[in-house]
Amino acid sequence: MGNREDLLAGAKQCLREKGYARTTARDIATASGVSLAAIGYHFGSKDALMNQALFEAIGDWGLELQTVVAAELPADATTLRRFEVTWQRMIELFERHRPLMAASFEVFTLIEHVPEFREFYGHAVQEARKGLGALFLHVDEDTIDVRTARTAGSIYYALLVGVMAQWLVDPVNAPSAAELTEGLRVLMGERTPAESGSEK
Repeated sequence: MGNREDLLAGAKQCLREKGYARTTARDIATASGVSLAAIGYHFGSKDALMNQALFEAIGDWGLELQTVVAAELPADATTLRRFEVTWQRMIELFERHRPLMAASFEVFTLIEHVPEFREFYGHAVQEARKGLGALFLHVDEDTIDVRTARTAGSIYYALLVGVMAQWLVDPVNAPSAAELTEGLRVLMGERTPAESGSEK
């Protein structure tokens, strides 16, 4: 790898180990084995390098999510069973990539002050709605129309962010895939809260 790629790899390592705001230019230089001056030469600033590293890391996670979640399910799986298995796979990814998930939430607080984040996340949310709609419905992403992305995709994205937040705050008590599925059955009217509670 060249210095630019080394810096990006070092910045991604720092994201995982220290988070976004706590990473210094010296941290990146040390992790990458490249001089401090190279950061300015290749990226203009430490912030620009960290932004690029974060965008790429999230993109890499998205590709892994696609691969893991899209793995084939039993042909006779019901809609609720597909929902549960998909969440099992997603929660396993949360566990493997906790530092990156924490860094992405950290950046949410900066959106008001960093135009690049608003632009990146605005586009990323639209893509996520479409991609999550395809993953949960287990269909080709090219078949997801705008309305499905904005309806079903928006619900899946809201669940993703909400469950991720709960898992980051308190992974021990965060909802499992089975609990999310049971909650969905209550919302759909298939069970009452009392019936769900009686199975504890």
